[in-house]
Amino acid sequence: MSDEWRGTPAYDQRLEDAGTADGPFSFPWDAPLVPPFPIEFRNVSILTAAWRTDPAAIARLLPPPLEPTGDVVLAHIYSMPDVDFVGTAHECNVMFGARLVQPHQTIEGGYSVGLYLDSDVGVAHGREVHGQPKKMAALKLETRGDLIVAEVERNGITILTATMPYKQRAVEHSQISRHFDFAENINYKLIPHIDGTPAIRQLTARRLTDVRVHECWTGPSTVELRPNAQAPVWRLPVIEPLEGYYWRADFTLVAGRVLHDYLTEDPL
Repeated sequence: MSDEWRGTPAYDQRLEDAGTADGPFSFPWDAPLVPPFPIEFRNVSILTAAWRTDPAAIARLLPPPLEPTGDVVLAHIYSMPDVDFVGTAHECNVMFGARLVQPHQTIEGGYSVGLYLDSDVGVAHGREVHGQPKKMAALKLETRGDLIVAEVERNGITILTATMPYKQRAVEHSQISRHFDFAENINYKLIPHIDGTPAIRQLTARRLTDVRVHECWTGPSTVELRPNAQAPVWRLPVIEPLEGYYWRADFTLVAGRVLHDYLTEDPL
């Protein structure tokens, strides 16, 4: 894609060749919704809450040939005040550890089982490009006295509430990845052809780059889940609440890669 097609084109620009690889990245071509890479995120505040769940619940949600790596779930609730193309947004990424064993390598990361945003740009980009299971929601990440509180609401139901004491104990940011390497995000991408037949059936992965963590705090966290048939985070029940992390960072989202193509490759 050429730079002239990065974002909204000039008013006098014409689409001379609709099929060129150097043409628009997204549609509508004269006011695209989905941004191209790279995308920079600045001064993002994140509450990461961890809990132990039922291993059978994790195993049920993993598409083969992915394998679980543990019984810990992470919910990352982001407040993003300055994102290229997007502007201001909030997001919640619920994930657990998974691995893909291939003949010449083993890839481990965090498999996303549910993502919830208040940005149509973020939802469209995540679904169309990465294959992330994103849906619209209303989210909050705020400080209430001496408590950090995150809430995720969909269909008028607060499906997830997470809390943590406000900035009591500083910690090295490497501790956030102690349960699994969540920066390697694995997703099951499904996109049909116009006739309804499968067009894309893939396991994909993307990794954040240029990560600069400005501060990181830890403490005990709480997680409350409420049932919602269309946002079923509650299917990963809280058996034991673990620690939380409150951190602030900048990072860049770059192009990912295909780990496995179900339509063209032999089963692993």
